[in-house]
Amino acid sequence: MDIRQAFGQNLRRFRMRAGLSQEAVAERMGVDRAHVSSMERGRQNVTLLTLWHAAQAVGVTLAALLEDAPAAKPARSSKMP
Repeated sequence: MDIRQAFGQNLRRFRMRAGLSQEAVAERMGVDRAHVSSMERGRQNVTLLTLWHAAQAVGVTLAALLEDAPAAKPARSSKMP
């Protein structure tokens, strides 16, 4: 997955978990709501400073916003090897 998409999905997930609108996050970050929307859609190549502001706005660590989506676990086989 593209890091911008992973970041965007994480930002949206943490924003919603915090009960914040895009407008509220934008206000906390000092950016326009459309910018937050663009980040959540993976359309923005954000700077480190923007990443830091986003983490502060939704109350998580920088690392949490950059975590890649967990890989799907393979189906377990009932056969013994």
